Amino acid sequence: MKTDSLFYRLFQRCPQLVMELLALNFSGASYCFGSEEIKQTAFRIDGIFKPLSDNPQQPLIFTEVQYQPDEDFYGRFFSEITFYLYRQKPKRPWLALVIYPTRSVEKTAPVEFRPFMALPALRRIYLEDYQQGQLSFNLQLIRLIACDEQQTVNLVQALLNESLEMDTETLDFIETILVYKLPRLSREEIRKMLNVQAIELKQTRFYQEVWTEGRQEGRQEGRQEGWEKGQQEGEKLLLQRMLMRRFGALPAWAKNKLKAATAQQVEHWADRLLDAVSLQTVFDDVQPQ
Repeated sequence: MKTDSLFYRLFQRCPQLVMELLALNFSGASYCFGSEEIKQTAFRIDGIFKPLSDNPQQPLIFTEVQYQPDEDFYGRFFSEITFYLYRQKPKRPWLALVIYPTRSVEKTAPVEFRPFMALPALRRIYLEDYQQGQLSFNLQLIRLIACDEQQTVNLVQALLNESLEMDTETLDFIETILVYKLPRLSREEIRKMLNVQAIELKQTRFYQEVWTEGRQEGRQEGRQEGWEKGQQEGEKLLLQRMLMRRFGALPAWAKNKLKAATAQQVEHWADRLLDAVSLQTVFDDVQPQ
């Protein structure tokens, strides 16, 4: 499971979350989050919050989610940061945030990098510390990403029951978390599980598309097959949008394959999208024409 990508998507959606974690008195709207490659090196900063204002007191925030033990992590992380500062000369303070699931995952920094560990700019968050007590909604999303599979369903149910006015973007994000964390469940099983809640899930973009297509087809054909066909077309539209967001404009061969796909093929390709490194690897049995 690519857990870090869930965190980075959450950071893009809600930069205020990092301000909350670091107890910073800045608005999340005053930052943009992304990745940045340092030219002429192999270094790449996977997560960096860059201030949008000219306020010189707003820090750069380098952010890493570390879910696997790595003896070289701190050496690499501090090298990337210092080289970035040397090359970019941002003329502002900086903070380094590292998020761990538990303290046991963290490895001791190599001796040559240990002085960096005492820097006040380094902040370490351990998600195991956020398992109890009253949490903000965004911190509950962090808890959802970090929990094990057995806790996932209960936490999702609690979130949906407590947040009756949850926006559609948040619902879509929760559905994405479930797809990642519960790979043995089909998408239909996940939707049924969410439908148990009081939330009207037909407000989500996915259900809006499926419902609209199904209703139109049903009116035209006046039978159950119309709804089923509309649902399939809605799923194709959703997958096409996700592919375009990930890989850009789709070539003709991909559009044609989507148009002719069965429901089983669409679900198979949607599952592959989570870890695919290229458009071709999504359509594993397809070669460009």
